[in-house]
Amino acid sequence: MYSNTSKMEILADILKITIPGLLVLLTALLLLNRMIKNDQEKRKQELILQNSNTVTPLKLQAYERIVLFLERISLESMLLRTSKPGMSAMQLHSALLSTIRSEFEHNLSQQIYMSPKAWEVVRNARSNMIKIINGQAEKMPEKATSVELSKRLLETLMELDKEPTRAAIDYIKGEVSRMI
Repeated sequence: MYSNTSKMEILADILKITIPGLLVLLTALLLLNRMIKNDQEKRKQELILQNSNTVTPLKLQAYERIVLFLERISLESMLLRTSKPGMSAMQLHSALLSTIRSEFEHNLSQQIYMSPKAWEVVRNARSNMIKIINGQAEKMPEKATSVELSKRLLETLMELDKEPTRAAIDYIKGEVSRMI
């Protein structure tokens, strides 16, 4: 029925139609794939931005609360709030440690929003304050008054280059300034 030449012509005609169609289909698929990837990337960026807009204020609040915590456990601040007339040195010692423990427990959850290094600095400041208080309380005579312990603690504070809480506050401020 059909000759070999005629079959070749039909095959050539089919290929002339099919090859451009396949090229158009392949181009469309590649473009569609690229558009889908771009759309996914755009959505990912929007989620990151939205998350950043939600998390950043929470982080800043956490850093604010930690700075307040550090200010509250500075020796001068604690001595003003805790020392009462007629207290013994041991009573003041106990009250200072109780204040630090209470303030720290109240702010423990803030570590979620802080960098591990910043939280370590805060913990070290707390530990160093406790060491200073314990060290001076141990040197006090048994009948010492809170005034004597306060005086010794403030003298110790003046001997330091920087109070542990002040060093921690400076670190936190530096970290916040890098965040903003």
